[in-house]
Amino acid sequence: MNKKDHILNGGLLGIGLGFVLHPEGSVQTLVTMAAVFVPVVLGALFPDIDTEFGKHRKTLHNVFVVAILYGYTIYFANLQWVWIGVVSHFVLDVLGSKRGIALFYPLWDEEFGTPVGVTTSSQYATVITIVITVVELAVIYALLTYLPGVLPHVDLSAVSTQALAP
Repeated sequence: MNKKDHILNGGLLGIGLGFVLHPEGSVQTLVTMAAVFVPVVLGALFPDIDTEFGKHRKTLHNVFVVAILYGYTIYFANLQWVWIGVVSHFVLDVLGSKRGIALFYPLWDEEFGTPVGVTTSSQYATVITIVITVVELAVIYALLTYLPGVLPHVDLSAVSTQALAP
């Protein structure tokens, strides 16, 4: 996908997570949106930094990058939402575009994608982005509802509580 669609994906994901985590539509919902919005959007944009160095869709589009960023969440709580944005970026590039990404680079150069994606310049790229984002939010909701604890280092209760504390 293109930069505009990754920004859209991250923004919608940040807003949607507010409702997934606090569906009542209260002040906590808005505070959660504010708390997760910037980290998720930054995470959604981070992999494309490799357009400036290395090999695009390889250097920063692999499972090792997610592992490193996830590792940061153990020591830096403010990064707990960044890795979700990065994973969302990967999902969008694998499912939404024809090219795919090299998930295991530098160990393996092969790019993984699906035949159902569109080119980044397609008139349908934004629609595909929105559909994939809605599916991602549904998956996150299902994981949190039916398999609580499966999303590691995502402290759901503390997001609103910390932001509202004096």
